[in-house]
Amino acid sequence: MHGNIFAFHYKIKCTLGIVFVNPVNMKRKNTIPVILSVLIMGVSANVHAQSGKELVTPFRKGTLTANLGVGFGTNYKGDYKGSSAFGSKAALEYGIWKAGPGIVSLGIEAGTSFSNESNDIKKNDFRGSTIIVAMRSAWHYGWKVPRLDTYAGISTGAGFYHYDYNAGSHFSNNDVSPVFGAFAGASYFFTPSFGVNIEAGYDISSLQAGVVFKLR
Repeated sequence: MHGNIFAFHYKIKCTLGIVFVNPVNMKRKNTIPVILSVLIMGVSANVHAQSGKELVTPFRKGTLTANLGVGFGTNYKGDYKGSSAFGSKAALEYGIWKAGPGIVSLGIEAGTSFSNESNDIKKNDFRGSTIIVAMRSAWHYGWKVPRLDTYAGISTGAGFYHYDYNAGSHFSNNDVSPVFGAFAGASYFFTPSFGVNIEAGYDISSLQAGVVFKLR
């Protein structure tokens, strides 16, 4: 019975996820190292634990970004001629504190929206524009996608409106009024400091595309 059965006593050693199975009665040169997937899982868990301490997003507390875009302007007064207006906006944002999985930013924005229309048959000419200077705040989150920053926020400031209309006689109006806006957008960074940006909402521009720079 004992002649037909090899009885071995095994001694198991585990070091850094590598398991060595040593038959006591076998020579040392026959030791078989078995690398378990536990090693890979352990490294992965360690990386995840470290990355979990920081948001996987380009926009973090202390980040300073500037974006600039062009697109469709918002018709604040509701009297722009034509079906759409042109808009341009620049914004500067700074990450001030962490809120849940994201970051809250505070910043400023400035831009203009305007609409022009001429009709040679009716002999009239219209020009309307609004220049906006406002504060803005947004909540940023990257959805754990490298280089991606998505956000949504609100703005409030002052709008400097000008209306000019010619139809045989001349009419014009200038007005300053408070403005309020809401927006959502996304940025994707091709390098640590440069990317593209798209933003939409009821703000200086209703829809715009442009570039974004990470200054800090």
